[in-house]
Amino acid sequence: CIDCIMSSKVVRVGVGVLIKDPLNPSKVFAGIRKNSHGANTLALPGGHLELFESWEQCAIRETLEETGLQLRQDSVRFGHVTNDIMEKEGKHYVTIFMMGECQCEVTRPKNLEPHKCVGWDSYSWEELCRFAANSKDDSCGDDDAKDVPKLFGPLLKLVEEAPSNILHFLNER
Repeated sequence: CIDCIMSSKVVRVGVGVLIKDPLNPSKVFAGIRKNSHGANTLALPGGHLELFESWEQCAIRETLEETGLQLRQDSVRFGHVTNDIMEKEGKHYVTIFMMGECQCEVTRPKNLEPHKCVGWDSYSWEELCRFAANSKDDSCGDDDAKDVPKLFGPLLKLVEEAPSNILHFLNER
């Protein structure tokens, strides 16, 4: 399959969305991936940027498709970008992180793609930092670490880089 061979040699564009939990605005929604690269890791809602789609449109679409949450269009904005080389999986992504807030202040995310995600919960930056420390240690003998999820590669890189505008977004009320 020529498309399969070519797609493995192409850098893909992913969009991850930091969606504030309206009930706890210092937290963002994330879920455990399944049946894809990065299975069993914690990731933000998101997906591939489609042809002729803006970053904002992708963030709004992916959020709605995966969680049922509608983002306030005026809240969706650029957060950060990472260069994610995943040699073990034979993949290379540029991941654009967008930030946004829900239209409805009481809506909770639904798991609309149960074949791709275990479910959604919200996490603070401090929790994500703790998970990041666990994500880099493959030979961890600590029993407490078994309950701590590992972060999906692009999210791990985002947490390690700790961009100031992301931190500011999480501290805004």
